[in-house]
Amino acid sequence: MQRSLRHQTIISTVLASRAPVAVSALSELTGASAITIRRDLAELEAQGALRRIHGAATRSPARGTPLPFALRADELQEPKRLIAAAIDSLVMDGQSLIIDGGTTGQAIARALAGRPVTGLALSLHTAAALAERPGSRVLVPGGVLEPDSLAFEGGEAVDYVRGLRVDVAILAACSASPEHGLTSTSPEDARLKVACLESASRTVLAATPDKLERTSTFRVAGAERVDVLVTTRAAHPDLLAHYGDLGVQVHLAEDLVDGPR
Repeated sequence: MQRSLRHQTIISTVLASRAPVAVSALSELTGASAITIRRDLAELEAQGALRRIHGAATRSPARGTPLPFALRADELQEPKRLIAAAIDSLVMDGQSLIIDGGTTGQAIARALAGRPVTGLALSLHTAAALAERPGSRVLVPGGVLEPDSLAFEGGEAVDYVRGLRVDVAILAACSASPEHGLTSTSPEDARLKVACLESASRTVLAATPDKLERTSTFRVAGAERVDVLVTTRAAHPDLLAHYGDLGVQVHLAEDLVDGPR
């Protein structure tokens, strides 16, 4: 089993179990040796994805702890590509943008790379993706970097964003239940997203369908603060209808993109 897939399998198995999951069970599930599994568990514990105990692994005690960036980058690649291409079709040349961090933000930045836009990237991953081709003006807010995701956080980044006035903020919230609104797994990220909402004339929420069913600990804003939602056809119709009832314009990415490129 490929290493990234093995890590995803380990994490999903541990998170789904109320009891600790034995190394032997994980070895049987993945086909990897016990030595390999123990090495995987040490790496995943260092990333905060789970907690090791003697001969087993259990869930991390922190609610809403995100998966490591490298694992999230391997997940839902096609939905993220579709969403990114759809947002590319909605952005106009010459616009000023804030582009969120995370793996969805990175995909969006990659789709926009080379376009004549000014983009404030909220992570180094996003900044590098937007700068992959010449033509875009790339800004970063400065401040402290979160070690795993390379996302900017802290007061310096928040103050920088608040000092701007941009055409569009493209957010990729950790969780975006229409009932509970936009929420995040960290207070720092929530503060930065609030600043983005305040500094943008228009807000686009980029969300894979799974995020529309999630809630996290730290509130950003009600779902009605979003102007546009871009997701895919796999999203539950009731959730899309709820967003529509709140006055949010809903786009399904497949309707804006002419199939895989």
